[in-house]
Amino acid sequence: MKITVLSGGVGGARFTRGLLAHLATTRSDRGGGTSAEVTVIANTGDDMWLHGVRICPDLDTLMYTLGGGVHEDQGWGRAGESRRTSSELSHYDVDSEWFTLGDLDLATHLARTGLLRSGQTLSQVTERLCRRWEPGVRLLPMTDQEVETHVVVDAAAGGTRLLHFEEWWVRHRAALPARAFVQVGLESASAAPGVVAALLDADVVVLPPSNPVVSIGTILAVPGIWEALVATAAPVVGISPIVGGAAVRGMADACLRAIGVETSAAAVARHYGRREAGGVLDAWLIDTVDADAAAGLRSDGWRVGVAPTLMTDVPATAEIAARALKLVVTGHPA
Repeated sequence: MKITVLSGGVGGARFTRGLLAHLATTRSDRGGGTSAEVTVIANTGDDMWLHGVRICPDLDTLMYTLGGGVHEDQGWGRAGESRRTSSELSHYDVDSEWFTLGDLDLATHLARTGLLRSGQTLSQVTERLCRRWEPGVRLLPMTDQEVETHVVVDAAAGGTRLLHFEEWWVRHRAALPARAFVQVGLESASAAPGVVAALLDADVVVLPPSNPVVSIGTILAVPGIWEALVATAAPVVGISPIVGGAAVRGMADACLRAIGVETSAAAVARHYGRREAGGVLDAWLIDTVDADAAAGLRSDGWRVGVAPTLMTDVPATAEIAARALKLVVTGHPA
């Protein structure tokens, strides 16, 4: 089975780790039968230049999480991290206090930047870095071109101004009301090599509980990706990032509010849309606390599964992945 996952950072990485755990159990139960191939297409809209290095937060979170090196409590960054370089930079008054680079993490950014400047593409560099981490998936950036998500916010002197998404998210904790999101560089971008084929050739496509606006939404905005998702013969299943009217992690509610979408499991499903009605989903998995929403979605033609969806640990996440696959592979409710 070929499974393709569209992923942001922490939520997508943790889901994929659970998916791999589920697939490993399935192989074991079947006596080590044919293994699944998992491809992860990562959002790179959060990428930015800082201190002369190229930072790819979602790609790195996926590598570290799937490769066993992530700081588990944070969900991002390296385990056993130190901050000596950032501390020293602060003495030169050039440190970015709102985005601190750890020493181990900085090594990844230095390696990436050097390889990019040698003429390699982001796809080639990502493949090279994955040799270190062996994530157990084929990890692809959504595009090799630089596409950076910026946020339109009110300016103090009137009018509006643009902030890089990471500054809005990390420095301001999404407290500045977002008027819109702009993907700078999107107009000249194209899907990275292998991305469209990974969607068209998949047996199942999964949209994990990543931010539907600035993670999954940014991936879908890359020319060619939405079209491939609509065209693929594979069923497409999504897992709601909203439980009980609140974002499970991060500040997805602020992003949804900015584009006029209610913070609810049902509203996010309708934001993605059913493929039969011009959207991208064939099925939607929601948490048990949102079970009341299932009837309304089903009456509108949705295939809906209801199950516990909080990724509390790897076994719980493996069960979520199993239920999502069951929803589209067997056609039975999760």
